[in-house]
Amino acid sequence: MVADTLKVLCDIFKGSRKEGMYIYVSRVDGLDKVPQGLLDSFGTPVLVTRLMLTENKKLARADVVKVMEDIKRQGFYLQMPPVVFALDQGMAENNKLPRGR
Repeated sequence: MVADTLKVLCDIFKGSRKEGMYIYVSRVDGLDKVPQGLLDSFGTPVLVTRLMLTENKKLARADVVKVMEDIKRQGFYLQMPPVVFALDQGMAENNKLPRGR
């Protein structure tokens, strides 16, 4: 777990290629530990914010403990865009039907 890492000063970058994709990295290492292939598909990184992460910190779309563990283990955490599903599969099927006059 994160027992020996109680705090992580974290920079959060958004990419220029995919809306909703973010990379969390430690302020100390920056993007140095992010694989080049991922950076290439991410696009130009734009710094969004800097946060002090702790086990008690709430994040909107990520588990802070998982974020801290990934940063410690691999040097970054990748937050993917949310998956959008049709509210009702039946609605999607109904939209395929021909419309009457």
